[in-house]
Amino acid sequence: MFVTGSTKMIHSLFIVNSSGDVFLEKHWRSVVSRTCVSYFLDVHRESANNVPPVLSTPHHYLVSIQRNGISLVAACKQEFPPLFVIEFLHRVVDTFEDYFSECNENVIKENYVIVYELLDEMLDNGFPLATECNILKELIKPPNILRTIANSVTGKSNISGTLPSGQLSAIPWRRTGVKYTNNEAYFDVVEEVDAIIDKNGQTIFAEIQGYIDCCIKLSGMPDLSLSFMNPRLFDDVSFHPCVRFKRWESERILSFIPPDGNFRLMSYHVGSQSIVAIPIYVRHNLVLRSGEQSRLDITVGPKTTMGRTVEGVKLDICMPKAVTNCSLVVNQGKYTYDTVNKVLHWDIGRIDAAKLPNIRGTVSVAATNSTLETTIDRVHFTISQMAVSGLKVNRLDMYGEKYKPFKGVKYVTKAGKFQIRM
Repeated sequence: MFVTGSTKMIHSLFIVNSSGDVFLEKHWRSVVSRTCVSYFLDVHRESANNVPPVLSTPHHYLVSIQRNGISLVAACKQEFPPLFVIEFLHRVVDTFEDYFSECNENVIKENYVIVYELLDEMLDNGFPLATECNILKELIKPPNILRTIANSVTGKSNISGTLPSGQLSAIPWRRTGVKYTNNEAYFDVVEEVDAIIDKNGQTIFAEIQGYIDCCIKLSGMPDLSLSFMNPRLFDDVSFHPCVRFKRWESERILSFIPPDGNFRLMSYHVGSQSIVAIPIYVRHNLVLRSGEQSRLDITVGPKTTMGRTVEGVKLDICMPKAVTNCSLVVNQGKYTYDTVNKVLHWDIGRIDAAKLPNIRGTVSVAATNSTLETTIDRVHFTISQMAVSGLKVNRLDMYGEKYKPFKGVKYVTKAGKFQIRM
């Protein structure tokens, strides 16, 4: 649940596709013309990846997030807590993903009625109201084929006529009377490495953005305690409302009554106090000369992986506008060169330490007076069963229920905003 002391909040919400078309709009406090979105679209066309989250226009503040190829733009007429609105927009997308398994333009268009019903319940006169999926699913039933057919025949809606059991309780995120045949609790510890590496291979900047996602299917009203081997490595943390913050402050233990189903238990940041290990390295040799054929040679290898396999490796190499074509040979994966956006895509896949992936060949450069600078703008990789920060879950204890649940923890390290200068 959200609580706010702000006197004014969200007036309208616009959902925009990748082409810049508004395909859904919802108004609460007053109708805001969709022409205000043009300010957002102007900035988006210039640089889609660098749109400021808050834009000030003559009559509105526009707050936006971009996920899954769509943009959610909230219009506010007065000053407001910007992080509050950004968090709410992310919660809207998370709710759509929980209801429909994914959130994109086609899915939203197929479920217009339920989307509008959800937005009506999640925001009341511009203020966030019910944002927990457990509560929302008691209010608005998730779509399925049989319910859709029955509603079309009988004219009924998905909205329940009774108030959710947890809405007025001290634990609004968990519904009452939960029962499962198999009681399970799974935790995914996911860490994303943000880094900037200079042309000599030295780390200029590195930090870890981590989060713990849970899938809890436990009967009754379990009270869980999750402890870590090394909780002091966290520089900053953000918790789901179910976590008892005072116990975390005093004992560094996560104590909580969990929501039912999938949710994000906590997010954390590691960087200022620790030396972040970079899991892979990239050796490169590229000197571009105007009007000449230049040589390109790039090799990728594992660095600090604790013996784990690096998978899903991809490189996006931004070339100067003067580069007209590339004639390259790879010993692993495949490459494509986008002559319009001047981006060389190399899809490597899994790294075999015995035969490191390599791409080499010639690059055609047209005559130009501009600076010929190249960067590996995006690096993608995934390492299973490893948390690069060294975070380890110590144990999970359950109180309040007599059964013994099945428990599991999975670790994943991924590339976040990972850039290498050449």
